[in-house]
Amino acid sequence: MKYEAEEYDVAVIGAGHAGCEAALACARMGLKTVIFSISLECIANMPCNPNIGGTSKGHLVREIDALGGEIGKNADRSMLQSRMLNTSKGPAVYSLRVQSDRKKYHQDMKHVLELENNLDVKQAQIVDIEVIDDKVTAVVTQIGATYKTKAVILATGTYLMGRIYIGDVNYESGPDGVFPAKQLSDNLKRIGVELRRFKTGTPARVNKRSIDFSKMEEQFGDDEIIPFSFENKSYEKEQEKCYLTYTNEKTHQIIKDNIHRSPLYSGVIKGIGPRYCPSIEDKVMRFADKERHQIFIEPMGENTEEMYIQGMSSSLPEEVQIKIYHSISGLEHCEIMRPAYAIEYDCIDSTVLYPTLEHKKIPGLYFAGQINGSSGYEEAAAQGIIAGINAALKIKGREPLILDRSEAYIGVLVDDLVTKGTNEPYRMMTSRAEYRLLLRQDNADIRLTEKGHEIGLISDERYNQFINKKNNIEKEILRLKAYNVKPSEKVQEFLKKYNSSILDSGIKMSELLKRTEINYKILGEIDENRLELPRDVCEEVEIEIKYEGYIKIQKDQVDKFKHLEKKLMPKDIDYTKIKGISLEARQKLNNLKPVSLGQASRISGVSPSDIAVLLIYLEQYKGKKNNG
Repeated sequence: MKYEAEEYDVAVIGAGHAGCEAALACARMGLKTVIFSISLECIANMPCNPNIGGTSKGHLVREIDALGGEIGKNADRSMLQSRMLNTSKGPAVYSLRVQSDRKKYHQDMKHVLELENNLDVKQAQIVDIEVIDDKVTAVVTQIGATYKTKAVILATGTYLMGRIYIGDVNYESGPDGVFPAKQLSDNLKRIGVELRRFKTGTPARVNKRSIDFSKMEEQFGDDEIIPFSFENKSYEKEQEKCYLTYTNEKTHQIIKDNIHRSPLYSGVIKGIGPRYCPSIEDKVMRFADKERHQIFIEPMGENTEEMYIQGMSSSLPEEVQIKIYHSISGLEHCEIMRPAYAIEYDCIDSTVLYPTLEHKKIPGLYFAGQINGSSGYEEAAAQGIIAGINAALKIKGREPLILDRSEAYIGVLVDDLVTKGTNEPYRMMTSRAEYRLLLRQDNADIRLTEKGHEIGLISDERYNQFINKKNNIEKEILRLKAYNVKPSEKVQEFLKKYNSSILDSGIKMSELLKRTEINYKILGEIDENRLELPRDVCEEVEIEIKYEGYIKIQKDQVDKFKHLEKKLMPKDIDYTKIKGISLEARQKLNNLKPVSLGQASRISGVSPSDIAVLLIYLEQYKGKKNNG
């Protein structure tokens, strides 16, 4: 029996990483918001590895923080170990990664939600989204409570028709044995949202006391802890150790002997799994020439003995899993506390969404996270904040926030999903970003803080601190470019000390800094006019000067890219009537309805010649419109 409950501006369904960011963004922008979770114990849950960041994912976290999101702050609060990855490569691919305390991450994020003004947190399963005249009007809980709303953000993760697989056994369930969302899938189909099945998996957890760490390689955190959030400064904390071990020939043989018992290989699992995070049986079968695979042993929290076995996700029967784990050095006597499992779930084809993450045919209905076909906490959180911001902006009657591929990894992520779609769980990678030298994690605040402030998610105090940092960077770069270094005895000795060519004549300090063997820190030995500047300012100055030439090339590429992005496509175009473009291009353009010529150019099946025809068509269209 239904009854009228409260009325909200925005209702967020799901309180994982996408839902939390979406709800906080809406509430902080002044909208009355409600977030629903099947269980409040699942808020910001980490059903897979409790880590935040990593290659390219760290970029997303920094960008979310620059826009005013929460994931970076929460990762800093719950950090067990912190490492900057890829430091042997260029700064474009440096990526921060932290191992988090799973319980603390959940508890802190839950508390943040509970304390937020304009935000109500409710434990309830949503079974119906009411749509009247093709617009979202309300959501209905399992017990009949009807909440009127102007917008709905779906962030259901892997709960929609979730089904767990462990060998021959499978059953309806969300992650960690929580109830799945069963009725909502049928409702989505009824209102015109098509669904498909994806699959992901997670390894076993084992008892720390049953592991022989003496047989493993220790993995330490960095001496200097760099925070994710630009609001936080460097800090000290005793870090937990992680460990590294490997599979072996015996491990691989056990898997091969039992591969027929894997639901992934027997055909029982129909959902498509992630290519870049395969199960251990997938690794062994697909990469038969590899003698071993890395296995990382990582803590789940400070107050638990559970350890996460990264690299060992599986859907094999539990008794086979035990044999596999016991074949690995250091895990010979490990006690499995939670077996590995695969999970299948419903998701959508994300090409039905605008870049705002709003459904093209159902105004007011937004989608974020794994329901869009992505994988990963960071990808989910990035979509969550974008969906939340845009839902709020639309209700307020303001222009949407659309980050393009030259502005942010978030822009690449969203554009890939809504333009190209994905046939498997989408994972962010640095190789997906064409302008990655410009989209570094260190300069995420410089790229996006102003946007966050304009939206209303960055406080005036934080914005003023950002402006001060930006000014310090600009002043220091100008000073180094103007500072003439003479070939004095002190300077020549300095250059010899660091195996750098001595000077024949004067040189600008900035030119010295461009030398591979010279960095900003050691230049202080001959820089008599240097001021004490914060670490992040020094880092930015060094990167901007060292890579100045490459950065300029990418900026020129971006200018050309922007030219097409600025050419907006009218929403009422019927591409089937445009002569000169291929049949495939007509069909895909009509289905996807790109917002710009740039987006149209990235649709698979749309050729450069099709874009040339569209360019002419746009000019004619504008001419007709101007002439009445």
